[in-house]
This record gives sequence, structure tokens and C-alpha cells, in this order.
Amino acid sequence: MVSPVTVVQEVKSEGPKLVPFLKATCVYFVLWLPSSSPSWVSALIKCLPIFCLWLFLLAHGFRFLLAHPSASLIFVGLIFSAVGDAFLIWQDHGYFEYGLLMFAVTHILYASAFGMRPLALRTGLVIGVLSCLSYALLYPWLSGAFTYLVGVYVALISFMGWRAMAGLRLVGAAWRWTELAAGSGALLFIISDLTIALNKFCFPVPYSRALIMSTYYAAQMLIALSAVENREPVEDYSLKKAN
Repeated sequence: MVSPVTVVQEVKSEGPKLVPFLKATCVYFVLWLPSSSPSWVSALIKCLPIFCLWLFLLAHGFRFLLAHPSASLIFVGLIFSAVGDAFLIWQDHGYFEYGLLMFAVTHILYASAFGMRPLALRTGLVIGVLSCLSYALLYPWLSGAFTYLVGVYVALISFMGWRAMAGLRLVGAAWRWTELAAGSGALLFIISDLTIALNKFCFPVPYSRALIMSTYYAAQMLIALSAVENREPVEDYSLKKAN
């Protein structure tokens, strides 16, 4: 089993690179610009923590991203996330669907980064059942194109969650803290998006914005952290995925 001391040392080594993200997140919550008055300034403030996660991955070097497919996919996913965040600033002006599309692409990229090994069919079955129940809860409130768009989105984020949690092993020699980061990040992402759906389509959720954004930023940070496990060069990466 991996030593807790080793885990703490690894996490501490990444901590300084996350300081800009943590500061940007604090700026967002301190300013708390009204969502009823969307502007490019509010879009910038909302996207700033995600920009800082770009910098977090870039701080490991371009060679790291080029040599490690998973990290590159997560980096591109963060780019689509920032675009989606900007669209959602103007969601009441007809841009919600565009934000939905951007985050759908993000989940495809994240799922690709997490890979298909191990398969973990039981984990997939549990997540599949929960996603069906979630969609069944939302369905009576959906109409028009959202009936299908939300269904597809639920399927994609659930698939991403399955792939993130499939590799989670809390015991044994193969235990890695980054797998816990990926699984926790995916779970928080699902909670954030489910809260968005309930608040938009079903009923007002108390303190919805605070809940949505806190779980969202935490999810993105954890998923970005999960990318730093990929220290082996690309040829070793391919061997790892084959085992």
C-alpha cells in the first residue's frame, strides 16, 4: 500500500501550483457579481479559476502535456469548460444550449482521458441506474428539445463519472491519490450539474448558485489534479493502458 506520507508529499508538491486557482475562486465568491446582469466582466471573473487550471497543467511543461494523452485531453476539456462557462453567463438570453454542448464535449474528453481500463461493469451499472432515476425525475419538467438534450447530457456525464470511478482503488499496492481525485471530481461535477437542472427545470434550489459553483470549481480542480499522475512517457502510457 502507498504510504500516507508519500501521498501527503505528492499533494504538497502540487499545492503551490494551485494557489492562483484558489485565489481566483476566492475572487469569484467575494465579488459575487449578480447573475441577473451578465457582462464580459462577470464572464471573465467566472472563467478565471478555469484559466488558472490551464496554468496549473501548463506549469508541468508543454512536454508533459504532449507526452501524456490523458493530461492533454483534460487540458482541452478545461478549454471547452471555460467556453461553456461563458455561454452560461448569458443562459437566459438563449445561450444555455451552447453551454450544454460545450460541457457535453468536456465530458467526452474527460471520459477519454480516464480510459476504458479497468472496465468496472458493476460500477457502471450502479451509475447507470442512478442516472436513469435522475433523468426520470427531470423528465416531467422537460419540454421541446430539452427532453432529448438533457437525456443525452445525462448519459454523457454519467459515462464520464463511470470512467472516473472505475479506476478507484482505495487499498492495495496500486492505490493512487489521483484516482481518488478523479472519482471525487466526477461525483462533484454530477452534483453541480444535477443542481443546475433541478433549479432550471424543476423548482428553485435554496442557495443554488453557491452550491453549483462551489462543487463545480472543486470538481474541476480535482480532475485537473488527476492528470498529474501521468508521469510516464507516451510509449509507457500505451503499455499501461494495455495492462
